[in-house]
Amino acid sequence: MNKNFNYFFPALFGLLIYANIRLVNDTVAGEKFWERPWQTNVIEIVFVVGFGYIMQFQLNYLIQKFSSDTTRTINPKVILKEFATVFIACLILLNLFLIPFMAVTDDGLQIQDVVIGNIIPGLYLLLYFAIVRGNRYLQAFIQQRVKLEQIEKDQLQTELKFLKAQYHPHFLFNALNTIYFQMDEDVEAAKKTVEKFSELLRYQLYGQNQTVPIGRELGYLQTYIDLQKARMNEHLQLEVCFEWQLKEQPIYPMLLLPLIENAFKYVGGNYWIKITAKWQDHKLLFRVENAIPANTVRTNKDGGIGLENLRRRLNMLYPNAHCLQLEKNTESYQATLALTI
Repeated sequence: MNKNFNYFFPALFGLLIYANIRLVNDTVAGEKFWERPWQTNVIEIVFVVGFGYIMQFQLNYLIQKFSSDTTRTINPKVILKEFATVFIACLILLNLFLIPFMAVTDDGLQIQDVVIGNIIPGLYLLLYFAIVRGNRYLQAFIQQRVKLEQIEKDQLQTELKFLKAQYHPHFLFNALNTIYFQMDEDVEAAKKTVEKFSELLRYQLYGQNQTVPIGRELGYLQTYIDLQKARMNEHLQLEVCFEWQLKEQPIYPMLLLPLIENAFKYVGGNYWIKITAKWQDHKLLFRVENAIPANTVRTNKDGGIGLENLRRRLNMLYPNAHCLQLEKNTESYQATLALTI
């Protein structure tokens, strides 16, 4: 449909210009179109149809030339220059073809014929150029925005993969260190630790694509907690409470791990850790508390690469949909994360 329309559009465009010229001329001269010799009308119609194709070829050539120059910055000066170039090119063609033809078919040429023969076609041709060129500008703008968004998305994915990868060396070091010491004390315990370790690795390798059900993420955290318990002092008082409502809600994986990892790393003093996960008002409330040794100097910036990566991932994955609070008193340290999911 569009292809056929493109074939016939120059002819229709030429007839539209011809109809306007005839209307103005006949109104001024007091003549009637149908009273003119039909042979003259046919000759004029055939000419304007052919001239329509010539004008479209010229305009499309100029539009293609302007569009191919991608180094120019689009500004009012450039746009004005394009319109001036098109208008001058149209005037040249009009005065080479249309005006002499009008002199032949109208038995002479008057000043009003020259004005009408230049102004009416010129304005229509500028209108055509403005529509087509504006559409090209819009398409180029949309394509540029799509490319920029794709580049930003690729950069975001690259950074997220980098941040996730930084968890692995630290995690591997702790796990292997635990297994190493267990081998001398309890081989069976070491075997169980290896099993849990393999479960964690499997999740990290195959469970990081897009979001996962929060129940699966909490299961991963429970396995990690069990692994950490194996390497901690038996006097550790550990409380873990995950509400049963937390099952299918989607969450990006590996977000909660740094908070738990931090608690096991810095626990001291009365030697207790409390981990809770609640579902409230379409929000996940995840809280990790741990006792700390007396007179411990620790700021909210503590936590090393784990918490720093967590902040960056939260800003990218949950912009304006998260709240991370880190609080410390003389006896304990508390990390609370609220996620809208």
